[in-house]
Amino acid sequence: MQKKAIAHSIFQEVIEVLFEDNNFDINMSLFMPNIERNPNILDPMEGFLRGNMFRNEYVPYKNLTYFKLNPKTEKEKTLYHIMALSFAINDLNLYLDLHPENKEMFELFKKYIAEKKELSNKYSKQYGPLTLTKTTNQKYNWDDSPWPWDNLGGSMYV
Repeated sequence: MQKKAIAHSIFQEVIEVLFEDNNFDINMSLFMPNIERNPNILDPMEGFLRGNMFRNEYVPYKNLTYFKLNPKTEKEKTLYHIMALSFAINDLNLYLDLHPENKEMFELFKKYIAEKKELSNKYSKQYGPLTLTKTTNQKYNWDDSPWPWDNLGGSMYV
């Protein structure tokens, strides 16, 4: 607890130095949200759609809300899940940068990494590589998959 208080104090001093010559009224809660007490982590799919993995941090813009994507094929469902896991990993990474001592979040972070790795390998074996380093078989097959502009009637996300 003492480390957090010191870190918060240092952060506040840095903000004050950065903005001391300006007439800004800085609300520190915008920079350091108090999501540590009860994070209410969303599942990766919901977090991906909202753009935030923390239930209490989602504020819709002008009462607009997100819409759910409906993948039409198994290939699209798998890719959608990989994208959601990638988002969850990145968002939890940001959280862990500020709260490295949170073991529960770190375990969830590792779980999502393992799930993404497994799904990515499955996807690469069935449909082709997701990245240049994941070429399969004995030939160069990076360019075998449809490109984003090759919409084949599916719900391309790119």
